[in-house]
Amino acid sequence: MTPAKTSYVCLPCRASYKQSHPGHHDHARICPRCAGTLIHVGAAFAAPKRRDAAAWRTLSVLLHAGVRFSMGCCGGPGYRPRTLSEVRERMAYARATGEPFAQALVRRELPRCPD
Repeated sequence: MTPAKTSYVCLPCRASYKQSHPGHHDHARICPRCAGTLIHVGAAFAAPKRRDAAAWRTLSVLLHAGVRFSMGCCGGPGYRPRTLSEVRERMAYARATGEPFAQALVRRELPRCPD
């Protein structure tokens, strides 16, 4: 049986790689282009085009906040913002309410902030 594959990304190279799922003795994955460390993003990840700088910047914010793209119970990772404006809205909401950034970033809709 073929082992399950999951995605890893290199943010500086804007590259995504499918590799076998990490095991108990997982080692650091190395980017074949720059020899930097790859970030495990999950099996439900779909990489943006390399030339789409805004999408990669959005992805960088998500990954640095701890958001990943693992398979959920319904076959997908759930909502993830795709634009910088969506990220900015959720970050402002998190600052105003004290909600953790990672939690605010995966909200499909934001509740109204009390004025």
